Amino acid sequence: MAVLGVDFGTSNSAAGVARSGAPHLIALEADGQTLPTAVFFDFEAKKMLIGSAAGRALLAGEEGRYMRALKSLLGAPLMREQRNLLGEKLDFIDIVARFLARVREAAQAQTGETYDRALSGRPVRFHAEDARNAQAEVDLREAYLRAGFEDVAFMYEPEAAALSNRALLQRDDLGLIVDIGGGTSDFTLFRNGAKAIDILSSYGVRLGGTDFDRALSLETVMPLLGRGSQIRHAFGSDTHVAPATIFNDLATWQKIPFLYAPDSRRLAKDLAQYAVEPDKLARLVSVLGDELGHDIAFAVEAGKIAANVDGTGEIDLRVIERGLGVALDEAGVDRLLSPLTQQMAAAARDTLTAAGKNPEDVTHLVFVGGSSLMQVTRGALSQAFPHAQVHHGSALTAIVDGLSLAAQDAFN
Repeated sequence: MAVLGVDFGTSNSAAGVARSGAPHLIALEADGQTLPTAVFFDFEAKKMLIGSAAGRALLAGEEGRYMRALKSLLGAPLMREQRNLLGEKLDFIDIVARFLARVREAAQAQTGETYDRALSGRPVRFHAEDARNAQAEVDLREAYLRAGFEDVAFMYEPEAAALSNRALLQRDDLGLIVDIGGGTSDFTLFRNGAKAIDILSSYGVRLGGTDFDRALSLETVMPLLGRGSQIRHAFGSDTHVAPATIFNDLATWQKIPFLYAPDSRRLAKDLAQYAVEPDKLARLVSVLGDELGHDIAFAVEAGKIAANVDGTGEIDLRVIERGLGVALDEAGVDRLLSPLTQQMAAAARDTLTAAGKNPEDVTHLVFVGGSSLMQVTRGALSQAFPHAQVHHGSALTAIVDGLSLAAQDAFN
């Protein structure tokens, strides 16, 4: 019975199977092997769009609700809260399930095979708390079952990447997979054997590319909307700092849709009414009223990528106000993100400690995951393992390659 390997990611997803001992990836969209993990509920057409189509609908200003980084909600009570969408009461497990069902349908249409079972990647830790970490796998399993799969097995994502990258190592070499994804950072220390790899330890932290976006947004964009501004008291001349929560949520991909509720919009208007800097808080009112939170998030992400690739970039905020924007440069991005990348480096060292190894024992450092493309990430991790040969694996497909190779034996 055929088994589908599925990498359900925070930012992008992919699926594949093994053919003649090699991974064969499914083209989930016409122009690529990966699919943005995003959905858009189109209120006018009354249908759910996924992937790039969801992003296009958002940027075109279609009436609807956009959601991204759904993986980050796994394990939270919010996953089982129902909402009215397109005339149905759906919880977030339903939404993930419908996304996965589309992946299954695309794979079946392209291969002509029926996939009743899946080998799914998962981070080593969805959350720091044990109970929430365990619940996240329960939620994800239920989503696969609701999507039409009869059974699902799980494999740690960095272990799948180790399997697909073993050809980089000679026999007895010690490799460390550094998987920096959208929502988590995961590490696997492995030794390459004659016929298989030996997993020595795996470890992970809930920290990834969306946290990079959040840090940049909080420090550069949110002050333009009133973060840190003083708010006058309704009575008297005293002031207090604008509540941080609304800005924290607006800078967090998965929390943005929940800010369009009446209470958040009412809070923004109240803050603007008593603001010492009313122009800034008026922007916040506009952002929530016009539902521009994801537009800001995309602008931050684009500015981050430009600064990483070209050395300079801009967070273009003209969607809020003509001429509004924030200049970025590589040095500034490095300064803001360095505390996060140092946490990642510490987690990588903890992976070695768990196996009784030292940093100088690592012979090969293999970077995978979309956020491993950031120079600040590679710099911090390479510095932590100065004696290792550095390899840049297939950033977006290394995990699904490994899952595809392991899928057929996952249920033996």
